[in-house]
Amino acid sequence: MTRVVEQRGLYFDELEEDVIYAHKPGRTVTEADNVLFTTMTMNTQALHLDAAWSSGQPFGQRLMNSMFTLSTMVGQSVTQLTQGTIIAQLGLTDVAFPHPLYHGDTLYTETVITGKRLSSSRPGQGVVTMQHTGRNQDGAVVALATRTCLMWTKEAHAATS
Repeated sequence: MTRVVEQRGLYFDELEEDVIYAHKPGRTVTEADNVLFTTMTMNTQALHLDAAWSSGQPFGQRLMNSMFTLSTMVGQSVTQLTQGTIIAQLGLTDVAFPHPLYHGDTLYTETVITGKRLSSSRPGQGVVTMQHTGRNQDGAVVALATRTCLMWTKEAHAATS
């Protein structure tokens, strides 16, 4: 019989604190990404949609929608860290966008596990705190977010299958 290897994230027990998890490949963001995401979410901010108006603003051009940047940054971490091993996202805090992301930039994300503890009320599950950092192709930090997730332990998840 052929063995099947399923792609998954890491279990609570496999995550290490103070390790940088580099999520590759990067994601080059486009004008189409920005316009689609912005209009899908009913965000009419001219800074994302109006090139002529934006050219007269401090950055001189349209900016990528920051919620797209945040979503992509978290999304880039999924396959390596939480695919199939997360129970729930509990929250996002300390979200910041210290530098703009522009059309044509490439977003690279790294994650550091800053804390983890077993749940006192949910046996076989643990709470993990992650610090996501998004950088552009030049290394400038374009986004930061602290994310808290409820994760399976390997043994408990196997027992539910």
